[in-house]
Amino acid sequence: MKKKTSIGKTIAFVFCLVFAIIWLAPLAQSLMTSLKAEKEIKMSGYSFFPQTFTFESYTDLFSTRSDSTPILKWFLNSLLTSTAATLLVLVISSTSAYAYARMEFKGRNLLFGILMATMIFPSIINLIPLYKICAALHMINTKWALILPGASGAFNIFLIRQFMLGIPKELDEAAKIDGASSLQIFTRIILPLCAPVLTVVAMFAFTGSWNDFLWPTLVISNVDKMTITPGMQILKGTYDVYPSHAMAGGIVSVLPTFILFLFAQKYFIKGMQLQSAVKG
Repeated sequence: MKKKTSIGKTIAFVFCLVFAIIWLAPLAQSLMTSLKAEKEIKMSGYSFFPQTFTFESYTDLFSTRSDSTPILKWFLNSLLTSTAATLLVLVISSTSAYAYARMEFKGRNLLFGILMATMIFPSIINLIPLYKICAALHMINTKWALILPGASGAFNIFLIRQFMLGIPKELDEAAKIDGASSLQIFTRIILPLCAPVLTVVAMFAFTGSWNDFLWPTLVISNVDKMTITPGMQILKGTYDVYPSHAMAGGIVSVLPTFILFLFAQKYFIKGMQLQSAVKG
């Protein structure tokens, strides 16, 4: 039995190692390319490691090319809009999930079923209606157009609701006996216990907003108001290609999501298990 277990662990380790290499190879290539000079890339053949390591691309991004490609502004715009969108998602999704999971009202299951049914439609069909709504509210070319449209999400509500269903309702009853209101129960009992799943939702919301390309391209036309993802399209060059600068911008753009997962991976893995949330 021990030998079979060790063989199984070895196979699983090799399998995970292969996929980790496959995932890391493009990132490593991007990093090495960003440390090359533009002349080296265009004049010499392919090589994984640069002949001469240089941070010229990174310094150019934040200095000489900053007028046409203000990557620092794009970075701050992405950070602001992604953080605001994430907080809004957490507030709306958690309160909605609490209503569906812990409160009794007529038509609750029907409304929840209708909400879940909306998940069968691809999100891309919402682009035109969302754009018309934003235009009617004069939000085009503003940060609100990047924050408000993704304020919730049926999947986020479903995920949090399923987790809340696994929390014993005896806690609510005990709190009510002590005189706690529904708001106090929600903020002081339910939310702290939902920290793992809220972390998962926050990571999904932040990375989704940060990596979004199509929607910011449609609603933002001012270069200074762009986020970093559509800004990469400008960074690569219009009439000429700058691979080193593009890769440097790409490395800078992935840092926030990488750091976020690095510090929140414990809660992320715990929340993804959802062992206490799944019934039957």
